[in-house]
Amino acid sequence: MNAEPALRAAIVPGVGALPAEDWTACFPGEAEGWDYYRACGNDRAAAVFDDRGLVLGAPLFRMEYRLDTPLQGRAAAVAQRLGDAVPGLMRWGMLGVGSPLTERCHVAVRPGLSPQDRARALAALLALLEAEAARTGDRLVVFKDVAEPDAGWLAPVLGAHRYAAVGSLPVAVLDLGGCDAAGYLASLSPATRKDLKRKLKSRASVRIEHRSGIDGIAAEIDALYESTRQNSQVRYGEFEDLPDGYFQNVARMQPGRTRFVLYWVGDRLAAFNLLLLQPDRVIDKFLGMAYPLAREHNLYAVSWMENVRFAMESHRPLLQVGQTAYASKLRFGSRLAPSTNFVQCRNGVLNRIIRGAAPWLALDRWDPDLRAFRSRRPDRAS
Repeated sequence: MNAEPALRAAIVPGVGALPAEDWTACFPGEAEGWDYYRACGNDRAAAVFDDRGLVLGAPLFRMEYRLDTPLQGRAAAVAQRLGDAVPGLMRWGMLGVGSPLTERCHVAVRPGLSPQDRARALAALLALLEAEAARTGDRLVVFKDVAEPDAGWLAPVLGAHRYAAVGSLPVAVLDLGGCDAAGYLASLSPATRKDLKRKLKSRASVRIEHRSGIDGIAAEIDALYESTRQNSQVRYGEFEDLPDGYFQNVARMQPGRTRFVLYWVGDRLAAFNLLLLQPDRVIDKFLGMAYPLAREHNLYAVSWMENVRFAMESHRPLLQVGQTAYASKLRFGSRLAPSTNFVQCRNGVLNRIIRGAAPWLALDRWDPDLRAFRSRRPDRAS
């Protein structure tokens, strides 16, 4: 019987320290790829190697995670007061696998690896993460936003290592395959179609510009993003923070996969979209708007249809419109692709509590738009 190849697990200084060709082979065509992680300033990754090179790798991040992050509205306000009264109660050190700046947990696995070898490499990665969390004093190790079909092979191994599956925010995706603008509008309910057409009349007063870079307007882009963040009805703490120079760096480091759509009202930049491009989809990554100007000109609806048009004209059948702000996305025909966080606490007693409380800790349970959507469905979950 042939001996299994020896594995070596190590923390490396970011995805950029791994061979670009090995990473790209695991995620061909991915817009949030090797260059994207470098643009985001990712400076830590975990990797497993054998004598042929990279077997498995994943980006890492660290933060002080607030246990009340999933809560919104009045529940969040109560938890905030409790956390302020008892410092340290709500904030736990967290070692995260993935990135706050992606909607998918990228675990790179060598193509063609057998299920047994894949599970063995993952076990080596988990041992490394446990040792690293012990070294840094982090209570939690979290695989953030594991999407299907990755959950199919990750979940059994993570479950065997006492990770709890906790619902994350689903990703909204609009299917546009084989459709033109008229066909898309016809697919909407009569009331939604009428409302959208009415709002699109504002298009006449808006000048739309497509760019690959933001030279000369970077400060305005940052301000519009912050304006939209402050106007949001939901809060997800440090997960909403962007590193300094994020928009400029993404544009500079992957120009062929980045597009900014700018919305001008007169001489004023009233809104922008950052779009990431991959062969099968347009990813509407970030939206920033000036208030109240954007509402006065219905720029959300105008930008939505501009992105639909661009996706169709560039022959990309999917428009991925992200997490949060689900009300309009669902009304405009999006489906929800599920996402899961896998969580382990290094304290055994607390880990059992987390596993039991997993349904209550799920981010998708507390999102107000999702709660309203599910309350209207006859098959809604409890």
